Amino acid sequence: MWSAIKIFYIQVFYEPLLWGLVFLSSSLPGKDLGIAIILLTLIVKIILFPLTHKTLKTQQVMKKLEPDIKKIQSDQGSSKEEQARKLMELYRAHGINPFSGFFGLFVQLPILIALYHIFWKGLEVIPTGVNTLFLGFIALGEASIGMAALASISQFWQARLSLVPSSAKAGDGKDMSKIMQKQMMYVFPVIIFMIAYKLPAAVSLYWTAMNVFAIMHEAYVRYQSRAESDSAAKN
Repeated sequence: MWSAIKIFYIQVFYEPLLWGLVFLSSSLPGKDLGIAIILLTLIVKIILFPLTHKTLKTQQVMKKLEPDIKKIQSDQGSSKEEQARKLMELYRAHGINPFSGFFGLFVQLPILIALYHIFWKGLEVIPTGVNTLFLGFIALGEASIGMAALASISQFWQARLSLVPSSAKAGDGKDMSKIMQKQMMYVFPVIIFMIAYKLPAAVSLYWTAMNVFAIMHEAYVRYQSRAESDSAAKN
């Protein structure tokens, strides 16, 4: 079974992305590997756009519904079944599926793993003549503290932007999910830095590019959500 999964992963995810990187790095003007990595990351983000866009829109609606969600949790605190039923009714009334994010993550995960695998282990197949110095001085095949720092900082801002605002009062121990979110906002970037510092700078560049595109997408969805809210208020 694991052998079949491995073959599927290699043939469907790893090899198409690897040869896509080879094609881009050898075809772009200047044969710049760094630009090829950014462009490949962008192409993947565009392919996954329908899934990630739906997930982000769901998150925005969930943020708006947070007061209603907390009211249901407070009113039905002793009855978990009734609480779940009321919450599902609320979600259906607003046309959202709270579990859609899990499906999107499930689809995106093998692609993200394949990209990580490529930038870590696949650079040896890059054709000769390709420029592996990003911006003329960052060796993408070697570790770089500067690129690791960029990956860490971009991860922090991406996590901060996507953090769901909490309406819970300070010291409310029931809102553990918000506490965990805030902890991860600070802890995960540190972990990213510690890992990226020991890996080729290509991995850090890919991670930074992915975070920057995610930040831009999140900002667009927030702008769109505010515009829809303003339009509804005027009507």
